[in-house]
Amino acid sequence: MNDKVIGIIGGMGPEATASFYMKIVKRTKVKKDQEHFRVIIDSNAKIPDRTEAILGMGESPVEAMVATAKNLERLGVDVGCIPCMTAHYFIEDIQSDISYPILNAFIEVRKYIATRYPEVKKIGILATSGTIKMKLFEKYLDKIHIIYPNTSSQKEKVMEAIYGDEGIKSGNLEGVPLELLKEAGQELMESGAELLILGCTEIGLALKRNHLPIPLIDPMEVMANVLVKSEK
Repeated sequence: MNDKVIGIIGGMGPEATASFYMKIVKRTKVKKDQEHFRVIIDSNAKIPDRTEAILGMGESPVEAMVATAKNLERLGVDVGCIPCMTAHYFIEDIQSDISYPILNAFIEVRKYIATRYPEVKKIGILATSGTIKMKLFEKYLDKIHIIYPNTSSQKEKVMEAIYGDEGIKSGNLEGVPLELLKEAGQELMESGAELLILGCTEIGLALKRNHLPIPLIDPMEVMANVLVKSEK
């Protein structure tokens, strides 16, 4: 039981990686330490910024992500995962160089919505500008109407909440970033969103289900559940 070895291609960012690991721990039903999964984490915070790369403002993270994934490969992981939604833009490049399967959070979210919310027609997305630009959610949720924040809200609220001086990547999970995300989420609701997807791992660190009156889906929670429930 729980014999598979889980590998986390992490560091994007470090707190999101740590939070994802704890989601795996909390969702594993055990009576003693030895019943937990073996989880190997390479929290490589030196991986270049994914959003900057996608927007043409920085170097590609692929080489560093592959090197990180190969570290896990050498240690014998059975399945890998990437607790960074934006980094999934590069998942096919990483998978092509790695022997073990890497779980795709976008695919797992699509399955989750089909099972739990089959009647939903309009979904709001809070994500990085890189994820939005590359239409990652459109790629995987092609039969659902997707609503994003308008241009000013995306820059001044969502990206500021993540990357700003008082943002989540600076270690702030309450106050300014939380209020900005709540405002952006409220705007999506007013535009017709029936549920929200927290399409960036940092967003899920601050914005919780009790903050807005419609369902919120955290892809990291979905992925953790899949890892825990699936057998080797």
